[in-house]
Amino acid sequence: LPTPPARLPYVPRVSPRALLGKVTATTFALERPCCVFDGHADASDSVWLAVSFANASAAFRNPPSRADVPPYRQLPTARSYMTLETPAAEFSCPAPGPPVLRVGSDTACRDQGRQDPCNGPLPSPGPYRVKFLLMGCGGPKAETRWSEPILLRTAVSPSTIEPAPPRRGSAVVVIASLLASLGAVLATAVLGALGAKAWGSLRHRGLGTDGSIRRSYRSHHIPPALPPPPCCGCGPPGQCRSA
Repeated sequence: LPTPPARLPYVPRVSPRALLGKVTATTFALERPCCVFDGHADASDSVWLAVSFANASAAFRNPPSRADVPPYRQLPTARSYMTLETPAAEFSCPAPGPPVLRVGSDTACRDQGRQDPCNGPLPSPGPYRVKFLLMGCGGPKAETRWSEPILLRTAVSPSTIEPAPPRRGSAVVVIASLLASLGAVLATAVLGALGAKAWGSLRHRGLGTDGSIRRSYRSHHIPPALPPPPCCGCGPPGQCRSA
């Protein structure tokens, strides 16, 4: 009997990075399993990703060889498939690489008739479970645990989108009208108070100016009448005074 593959403690997961489109209606981005297979992989080994509907992952059986790998096109009936064949050296610790693996990104898979493994778009929201499988010339050598269920986004049908926002209820309209009326009344009262205060200030200034004018007004000076000239003996009586 073949030796069963080593069970590794690693659990695949959706990348924790802040990525645009990390989970869509047909794809999701997995964390790259770096350093997971060190000590188990040879230079000729490959790492595969097994994808299964969550309720069918317990029934998945590792293929004995590469020729028995379940293809993408059988997912609707077999409920699982394998994809993303990658040389094991690309997942070793020193090897640089992209931080994520995009599952379901190859849209051309829908039109391919060949038997090659394909990374095609996922046909439904799922949920799905995934695991990594290290395979050599003699079959599976090591495998990770299954991931937690991964649920894809659900596309919204255009027919369910409302063309216009719903009308507000009558109670909301009444409250909005009362608030608007109250605001108008308060604004009128404030403007009236400010106008009265300004008018009173102007009137007070006007009265103060008139008072100062009255206080500064002075009548013309009229000198007292001069005494008649002394009598000189030549004028009529009453037009001169005694010396």
